[in-house]
Amino acid sequence: MRIEPQHRIYACFFFFAVTTGALMARLPDIQTHFGLTEGQLGLTMIGMAIGSLIALTVGAPIVEKLGFRTTAFFTTLGPAILFATIPWLPVAPAMFAVLFIVGLLAGALEINLNVEIDRLEAQSGKRYMNRAHGFWSVGFFVTALFGAMIRQSGVSAGLHMGAVALIVVVIGGWLIYGATNAPKKPQAAGEASGHHFAFPNLGLLPLCLIGFAAFLVEGAGIDWSAIYMRDVFAVEPFVGGMGLTLFAFFMAVMRLSADPIVSRYGPRNVAMVMLSFASLGALAVGVAPHPALALLGFALMGAGCSAVYPLAVSAAAQRTDRPAAVNVAALGQVSFVVFFLAPPLLGFVAEYIHIRASYLICLPLLLAGLWASSFALGTKKVDTPPGMPAEPLGPNG
Repeated sequence: MRIEPQHRIYACFFFFAVTTGALMARLPDIQTHFGLTEGQLGLTMIGMAIGSLIALTVGAPIVEKLGFRTTAFFTTLGPAILFATIPWLPVAPAMFAVLFIVGLLAGALEINLNVEIDRLEAQSGKRYMNRAHGFWSVGFFVTALFGAMIRQSGVSAGLHMGAVALIVVVIGGWLIYGATNAPKKPQAAGEASGHHFAFPNLGLLPLCLIGFAAFLVEGAGIDWSAIYMRDVFAVEPFVGGMGLTLFAFFMAVMRLSADPIVSRYGPRNVAMVMLSFASLGALAVGVAPHPALALLGFALMGAGCSAVYPLAVSAAAQRTDRPAAVNVAALGQVSFVVFFLAPPLLGFVAEYIHIRASYLICLPLLLAGLWASSFALGTKKVDTPPGMPAEPLGPNG
């Protein structure tokens, strides 16, 4: 059975999301196990953010040296095994250490998978970036849903996380074992080399602004939607959970279906339309007089922020001022900072102003991302190398 190279990358995104989602589903049990307050748990979880930022800063040369296949083994299978040890650890500082190591692997995974996708796109003339990130969304959604059911059934966190690790190691390991490294793109004239540290430069700042806007909306939708529905409309738990469900569902669907749309209309046009939808969604949630309008707003936010970050990643990888791995890592730095730090900051706004303000405050940054998209993203409808046929726009993208 032949497995296409992009499908192995999709699997890496999916399995990393599955392991991370399983941990998030068991956080209440882990909090009880260590006897932590919410603030102490938050400080413990920062270990993963610190590790990710370090890897994104200095990891690009290491990833380049090891290659896609070897790096994928460590960064996809390693987190599953490490997460499985957390329910058995005796003290919270040990969990911090484990999460720090997972963060290092997560940052390397971010560089590795995105650069490999860019190389496959350059080699084949087809688009895979949005679909690949879509499998992350699907993995997180699936594991969160089943994780809640497993937790409700009374299965222990240790058994749950161990089973997830076993599945990921067996199936993921088999898929990665057969992977090959895509050929590196020819170095463009004037492209700098020898970068050992990845930091955003002036040319990358507009793309960072686009990623900032997308991840801010993602954090607001994932972390605060259920609390918003409870506090603003006092709805029953099922209706309250529909905000997150709609957000995640439309985000996954759009990511999985966006590549042929981008091929047809170009990255700039697609990003501007999506950020417009996200802006309308945030505005609807911020002023909604009825739960139905708020739920529509969450759906628009999920669809609107879905493909924006992958488009920014593709644009960063295609820049010729520095190696692709360096630019992808530098963009990832900004995105990870927003992803980990924005939800607590939005919570501060909700506590001291109003939870509606947490969504309205996203609007200026979304408009800034919309402005940056108007010139930072390309207009080319299909990035097809000379002599390579364009990707057919079939029913499966």
